[in-house]
Amino acid sequence: MIWFTLLLVVLVLAALWASMTTTLLRATLGLALASALLSVVMFSMGATLAAVLELSVCAGLISVVLVSVASLTRPRSIQEEIASRRSRLRRIWPLPLVLIAAGVALSFVHAPVDIVLHLPKGDGDVRTLLWSMRQLDLFGQILILLAGALGVLVLFRKEAKDDD
Repeated sequence: MIWFTLLLVVLVLAALWASMTTTLLRATLGLALASALLSVVMFSMGATLAAVLELSVCAGLISVVLVSVASLTRPRSIQEEIASRRSRLRRIWPLPLVLIAAGVALSFVHAPVDIVLHLPKGDGDVRTLLWSMRQLDLFGQILILLAGALGVLVLFRKEAKDDD
């Protein structure tokens, strides 16, 4: 249980590093690390199909695409970087407080969870496995794909220029 908790903490730290770093290549490496750690978590929970999809698509394919995009972008000037960092910090400073409050609130909730976290015995095809036994994995994959799509939208969003 201690190694699993440590793995989750490192996963959250890698995700935070990926979202907070200012270099696109470092963010891509952080995303790949977080994705690889998430696939280890999924595999240890018995979600082997989701772990394989996570590792191959998110840690592999998405990282390659983002490294390709990083090679096509121009570096920012120091003034643009400072302005961007200040703007980002103004927008996200309450996030750690919200996460801590949510963690404390969730620690007081003791709701029973009836989720199947093991592979069924016998011969089951992938369709039956995903749609009847592994809804949590499927939901996680949908969230990961949506997060990737939103990340691409944010990446290619044009910043508003000030006409001073």
